Amino acid sequence: MNPYIAEFIGTGVLLLLGSGVVANVILPQTKGNGGGLIAITTAWALAVFCGVVVAGPYSGAHLNPAVTVGLGIAGKFDWALAPGYILAQIGGAMLGSFLAWLMYREHFDLATEPGLKRAPFCTDPAIRNFNTSVISEVLGTFVLIFVILYIAPAKMEDASGTPIGLGSVGALPVAFLVWVIGLALGGTTGYAINPARDLGPRIMHQILPIKGKGTSDWGYAWVPIVGPIIGCALAAGLFLAVGS
Repeated sequence: MNPYIAEFIGTGVLLLLGSGVVANVILPQTKGNGGGLIAITTAWALAVFCGVVVAGPYSGAHLNPAVTVGLGIAGKFDWALAPGYILAQIGGAMLGSFLAWLMYREHFDLATEPGLKRAPFCTDPAIRNFNTSVISEVLGTFVLIFVILYIAPAKMEDASGTPIGLGSVGALPVAFLVWVIGLALGGTTGYAINPARDLGPRIMHQILPIKGKGTSDWGYAWVPIVGPIIGCALAAGLFLAVGS
């Protein structure tokens, strides 16, 4: 895979599983109905693990424009690649959320509340206050990017100094990081912390033929874009200020 295809597929896997768990937990007559926050945050963390495993060897597995921008600001990523990465991430998120809808479409039809039909696609605030929501997304993304910048590579050496690869184990720290962000900081906005994760599926919600879906709430859509970009810039700035 080239890096752009890797970002597309990795983000697609992330959203298929992430949108899928939300649909499973909140839509009527699913086997996971009522599973709650622990199920959702755990599955999103494992979804990140799966996406990173697939894309990591080929693109570094950003899967998130905030990661791409943050690494660029920190001097750890070539800015020339950023537009292609971000477009691939949005496209992959669209595909993943579409596949989740395709799988759960009968359960979407059973839901009567438009908000439930929208929730597997994109985030919305528990209390509609734009200032609070932006702060939430800034803080969540700040933690994500700042910690990512300090995660050490997963590698070992034998007695002779020969590197011993740990393979997919290297994806675990990011999965744990996303898990704790969801549990600790996800209660206000649903912790998008990823513009592509919200924008791509929101576009799909807009265009898919979902019965009784209501609006796609474009009035809120800027929050999970602007907040994560501010958060990643602050995290990268602090990283540069304090040193690696």
